[in-house]
Amino acid sequence: MGRLRRSRVHKAQRDVHRASRTRVRTKDLDIIQLHDLLPHVRAKLETQPIDVERPGLAQHYCVECAKYFESDVALKSHWRGKVHKRRCKALKEPAYTIEEAERAGGLGREEKKVVAVPMQE
Repeated sequence: MGRLRRSRVHKAQRDVHRASRTRVRTKDLDIIQLHDLLPHVRAKLETQPIDVERPGLAQHYCVECAKYFESDVALKSHWRGKVHKRRCKALKEPAYTIEEAERAGGLGREEKKVVAVPMQE
């Protein structure tokens, strides 16, 4: 008789491998906020020249999600979808600055408040 159940020891390795894949990685939110949402950059991204190597010849692009789509119908259905709406909501919040990140990690300078204590005689 053989074993009746599968070994479950490799699950953690599989999850780490899936998390490190860069195949479907898009631009980070701070790059989109600081650069792509500027009016002149957004206009260039929405009216790109024809590119044979991009999906849909680079004519259907979602600026907020940094994704190309095959057709206008696919782009419009993406705009109505949950993923796009979540991304837009996340873009409305201000991006973290380097100083905030350093303070959160315990590396930044903290501004101490000086409290005046009345002297007792």
